[in-house]
Amino acid sequence: MSGVPYAELQAVSNFSFLRGASHAEELVEEAARLGLAAIGIADRNTLAGAVRAHMAAKRAGIRLLTGARLDLAGGVSLLCYPRDRAAYGRLCRLLTLGQRRAAKGGCVLHREDLLAHAEGQVLIALPPEPWREDFETELSGLRRAHDGPLYLAAHMLYRGGD
Repeated sequence: MSGVPYAELQAVSNFSFLRGASHAEELVEEAARLGLAAIGIADRNTLAGAVRAHMAAKRAGIRLLTGARLDLAGGVSLLCYPRDRAAYGRLCRLLTLGQRRAAKGGCVLHREDLLAHAEGQVLIALPPEPWREDFETELSGLRRAHDGPLYLAAHMLYRGGD
């Protein structure tokens, strides 16, 4: 790849049921082959592929960002990337909390849960599809409550109206 370095931050592996099909190792290897600066694997409410992705990234010599997509009860979805080991531990505890509340394979997380574990996390809000009028209000409330980095994602849907 030439030009501006690009890092995909919203890759999902086969651990995101009905969303991703490739193994974490395959995603990392393909990102390296394409010359990406980094790849972020953010499976839905899990870190299940993190170890496999980490080992593949070491072999391929590409930077890996390990995180999770958090789908909160109430509809807000965020990518969550820990900035350090302590924040990674908080993300693990947050996911465990949500998974214990739900039936096997599920995860129930609330905004308050996220905020209690948000120290050291980089959050990237994903716009809802279809668009909801209350999203801006929810995002403003999250911005006021979270003193760490909060970004708004933009992505192509590759549909006729893009």
